[in-house]
Amino acid sequence: MDSSEFFEFLLSRSSVRDFRDEEVPESDISYILDCASTAPSAGNLEAWDVVVVDDPALREEVSDAAYQQEHVGAAPHLFVVCANYVRSMSRYGERGILYALQDATIACCYMMLAAHARRLHSCWVGAFLEEEVRQILGLPAHVRPVAILCVGRGNPPGMLTERLPVGDHVHHNMW
Repeated sequence: MDSSEFFEFLLSRSSVRDFRDEEVPESDISYILDCASTAPSAGNLEAWDVVVVDDPALREEVSDAAYQQEHVGAAPHLFVVCANYVRSMSRYGERGILYALQDATIACCYMMLAAHARRLHSCWVGAFLEEEVRQILGLPAHVRPVAILCVGRGNPPGMLTERLPVGDHVHHNMW
């Protein structure tokens, strides 16, 4: 893939909130997780974990904890991506909390792009009640749910959302 193909690949991805009731093959789930394991991480500690939720009743509970967002319950797979503080704090102390959050978000981004590469659709969800998700999924105290990635086959929006011009984000040398 050359750089223009890569850019087109990125442009063609969009968040999908309208999922079809279709199973995702286990080979696609494995591919997504394998791709996540290649993500860079602070000190190569990979301070992230993921709970793959495919049980319909659990998906509905997670959906309720995500402020009843319907697409969370409708997606055939949820990847609840978590920061594992212990893994990074063992080397970096308090700063490891930030590194674990960064590791988790990078891994989730890789999962989202891997899903797109498999012609699946996804939606990153950050609005949810952390403690409820923690209880539903039995997460240990040192693990923080950071994002819910909904994955499945869906119906993309008719048009892509507008983006700010790159120049609105970029500052050279100083703000």
